[in-house]
Amino acid sequence: MHKPKFSRRTDKYTPRHVPAAKEGEVLTTSAMIASLDAEGRAAVAAPFGHALNDLVAQGHDIVGLSADLSKYTDMHIFANAHPDRFYQMGMAEALLMSAAAGLAREGFIPFATTYAVFASRRAYDFIAMAIAEENLPVKICCALPGLTTGYGPSHQATEDMAIMRGLPNMTVIDPCDAIDIDQATRVIAKTDGPVYMRLLRGNVPNVLGEYDYEFELGKAKLLQDGADVLFISSGFMTMRTLDAAKELAKDNISCAILHSPTIKPLDEATILKEAQKSGRMVVTAENHSIIGGLGEAVAGCLMRNGVHVPFQQIALPDEFLDAGALPTLHDQYGISVAAIVARVKSWV
Repeated sequence: MHKPKFSRRTDKYTPRHVPAAKEGEVLTTSAMIASLDAEGRAAVAAPFGHALNDLVAQGHDIVGLSADLSKYTDMHIFANAHPDRFYQMGMAEALLMSAAAGLAREGFIPFATTYAVFASRRAYDFIAMAIAEENLPVKICCALPGLTTGYGPSHQATEDMAIMRGLPNMTVIDPCDAIDIDQATRVIAKTDGPVYMRLLRGNVPNVLGEYDYEFELGKAKLLQDGADVLFISSGFMTMRTLDAAKELAKDNISCAILHSPTIKPLDEATILKEAQKSGRMVVTAENHSIIGGLGEAVAGCLMRNGVHVPFQQIALPDEFLDAGALPTLHDQYGISVAAIVARVKSWV
């Protein structure tokens, strides 16, 4: 019987070289696959992976796992430095989470990485039963949160925080930038119980460096004060609200920015304190569905505590989003700086 011959690809992992630009020519990278635009800010390469390496050097029993996405979650930085501590689980997210639970039971601190859609959708039951119910110290760190890829609903994790917020014992973190990711990684490695943390990958903007910021689990931080609007934001939307505040100031609209990287447990004390300052509209801003994320968490906090203030949400709509270039999608769905400015002007 004739057997077909198969040729093995040898170029799969060959680096792609981009030609140098000719004089006067501007080269661009597809916004479908590019890292989040730093918008003119300085950037830090792979803060997550380097933080893991530092933790091992400090004596922490870190192990890393990935579902065939180490290069795309910055776990490859750790894998290259500590191959004896890294487990490549292939495209099997349920196995990834189950193995991480087993390693946690043996006394290790597992960091499991994949894309946010795959952790929150494909592996949910395994996370719930093997990790969250047992309150094991597995750290689930996921790239492509919210609208940080243009590849459409198969890769856009627009409801991941809502899913993970509903799990008992689960801490949920949505960091803003390289500083947040670096510091949060170090903190959660020393924290009991499971954590779900969103990741920005590659060259990650340094946004919070000029604000004397330090990540504290369960704490929101006031980055700047203002009299007219209180933005309560998480993730890269804190970068966007800071930029929007500068534009709004040109029209004499003064904005405070309260960065809330921990979605669960929410820093209700700080939110209530800031929301009760008279005369300010509260506007939540998140790279997540309007359902079940930071906005609804803040609204519930305010209502339960009898704080009745003008309140608006900036978030992604309750629908499956289009595919396309990120700048276009961010404008379309209202999370670009220009869109934020326009909406706030219409509200105040």
